[in-house]
Amino acid sequence: MYIIIIANFTLSLDGEREGRFSYLSDAFAQRGHKVELVVTDFSHGLKSPRPDPSYDKYPFIITLCHEPGYKKNISIKRLYSHWVWGKNVYKYLKSIEKPDAIYCAVPSITAAKLAAKYCQQNKVKFVTDVQDLWPEAFCMSIHNKLLQKLFLPMERSVNRAYAASDLAVAVSDTYVNRTLSVNKKGAKGVTVFLGNDGALFESEKGKHNVERNGDELLLCYIGGLKDSYDIPCVIDAMALVEADKQFNQKVRFVVIGDGPFRPRFEQYAKEKKINCVFLGSKPYAEMASLLCSCDMCVNPIVKDSAASIINKVGDYALSGLPVINTQESPEYRALIEQYQCGINCGCGNAEQVALAIKKLATEKELRKQMGENSHRLATEKFDRRNTYYTIIEALENL
Repeated sequence: MYIIIIANFTLSLDGEREGRFSYLSDAFAQRGHKVELVVTDFSHGLKSPRPDPSYDKYPFIITLCHEPGYKKNISIKRLYSHWVWGKNVYKYLKSIEKPDAIYCAVPSITAAKLAAKYCQQNKVKFVTDVQDLWPEAFCMSIHNKLLQKLFLPMERSVNRAYAASDLAVAVSDTYVNRTLSVNKKGAKGVTVFLGNDGALFESEKGKHNVERNGDELLLCYIGGLKDSYDIPCVIDAMALVEADKQFNQKVRFVVIGDGPFRPRFEQYAKEKKINCVFLGSKPYAEMASLLCSCDMCVNPIVKDSAASIINKVGDYALSGLPVINTQESPEYRALIEQYQCGINCGCGNAEQVALAIKKLATEKELRKQMGENSHRLATEKFDRRNTYYTIIEALENL
């Protein structure tokens, strides 16, 4: 088959770390399909033009379509930038040989809506892969009900893409169900978490270690430092742990990542005088290695987040560590309960997080058992070597 994969948000395509769509492109190509990955020439992470891809390192075609770019994630300019990119993708599709299938990441929305239109016009199989719920995620950041109504056209557009799907793929059951809620074609739904290649975690383990002071245990957070991550709740919990005179085990909070709120979080940690270190952003392989050297991890998500199964929880599972979770997502909380790989706490509840820290710190066998369960969860749900072929076979069977 000739398969076109459309993805607005991809990694650098430098031949090193692979994201979901370059990994899938490679896997489809290895099965003998002709594959073309259509991406933007703008880097969302760098907020600048994308560096030239390493074309010769991939067994598939890479095509860049122009996007004007933006500086702020939540802005009119970003929506305009995505609109222009979607128009350019549609123009490109009309200029080339007709594919057998188009596999389209959502978001962004204009490209998905127009790709769906192209597939309907040309009798091409159309697959959506939902990474995030737009405009729901934007509405969570804008609390004014009147302003939220401005996103109704975006909702109508994304519903058109969902309704046109012949196959509904997503990174969580929550997102699959959202797609199928407006799809009357009887499309099959397939949930495959983002995950990562378990081989990377296996090969990097032991290469880098977070330094310890004596017999202290390490509680790790990885990821962005911005308003959607409740780092203050963890700092408050650590302060409660350290104030408990009956608790003798030393614990250090290790933060790996960066973002606009880093100075604020660091200042708050200093004010609370907790045992904490901010290591900043690290290359992915080094981050994985540092994470694996810790004893437990924490997933602190603010209240009413629209997020479901996010990147970091896959990395936590692949690290084989027990997780302390405050995220409200019923789907992720159910996974923790099902696999017994961590402790669910109330969202924003520092007291419950403190109790979870002390429980895992003092019960070594529980920590070990939950870590083993976490590794089992990773093998079954987050290791791309095992999970992504569900997507491949579902598309091939269309």
